[in-house]
Amino acid sequence: MLSDPRDDVARSDDDNDDEEATVPSTLATVRTRLTDLAEQAGVSTATVSRVLNGKPGVSSQARQAVLAALDVLGYERPEKLRTRPAGLVGLVVPELSNPVFPAMAQAMESMLTQRGYTPLLCAQQPGGTTEDQYVEILLDHDVSGILFVSGLHADTQASVERYHALRGRGLPIVLVNGKADGVDAPSIATDDAVAIELSVRHLVALGHRRIGLAIGPERFVPAARKRQAFADQLRAQLGVEDAAPHVNTTLFTVEGGATAAHELIDSGHTAIICGSDLMALGAIRAARSRGLRVPEDLSVVGFDDSPLIGFTDPPLTTVRQPVQAMGQAAVSALMAEINGTPTSRTELLFHPELIVRGSTSSAPASPGGPA
Repeated sequence: MLSDPRDDVARSDDDNDDEEATVPSTLATVRTRLTDLAEQAGVSTATVSRVLNGKPGVSSQARQAVLAALDVLGYERPEKLRTRPAGLVGLVVPELSNPVFPAMAQAMESMLTQRGYTPLLCAQQPGGTTEDQYVEILLDHDVSGILFVSGLHADTQASVERYHALRGRGLPIVLVNGKADGVDAPSIATDDAVAIELSVRHLVALGHRRIGLAIGPERFVPAARKRQAFADQLRAQLGVEDAAPHVNTTLFTVEGGATAAHELIDSGHTAIICGSDLMALGAIRAARSRGLRVPEDLSVVGFDDSPLIGFTDPPLTTVRQPVQAMGQAAVSALMAEINGTPTSRTELLFHPELIVRGSTSSAPASPGGPA
């Protein structure tokens, strides 16, 4: 552990600066640690020294980079750098098994911490603590606000009264990926229509005419939006008037993707667009179990661009959710609400990006066309 700045102090000759540097014992050791921290943070050793000793002349961005380097390298922050949290913020996510949710939670947690707030992560799982139960716990902890990611607000069959009740007591909330009509709160989402348009255009350009959609239950807002966009794109790009035979509704899981893929393959589809990366991995598994090659015999497109998804076999073509930008927007909106500055209630849609990798290629020779 890095010692407290009130402990032994020595000077670093490497930084060409008169600043005093925090050291645990010897000059050689402090030089090594200052260098490690500087390299990790992307700043000079002089800047590291100033931050550790609480000296002025350091930008907030550089200071945050040094603090992050301390955490990453496993050093304990000196006492003078441990600020009292401005408050608690609840972060409610539906699960952690889908890698996109931990990624989004991490982005939001980092931004909340930078703003002096302590995030309380509430991750659900089947049979475990429900969203409403988590909210009660958060209220007991007197949180300053709550960020809801893909929660019950995204389920059109769920009551929105729970959110009205929170707003009625003056608690700021932000809804991510699933707008709940009539709720007095900022709403942020990936533009699902753009995601589908990018996917269909990519596959049509590769010569595919039998394109299927593997998607979760339509009662969820993102699924319904993707399904409608898929129908619109089949009509616009392939002249297909009835999209129903090309859509398989299942679960947002690997198993759900595999089940949908079997049925879509049976009905002659040469490409499948999936509602999540996990579903896409299931589709690839299903294809291989039938002796089909991806992408030579079947092209597969995912959604999310979850961490490590580019290292699958084959690397997955997918639509990337702008997780960092969405997390920053959600936290900024919540901070504004907490500070008494209401933000727009018009849903803020973020443009996704198609990431082309190895799971899509030209359509295989086929006598059939769109049906």
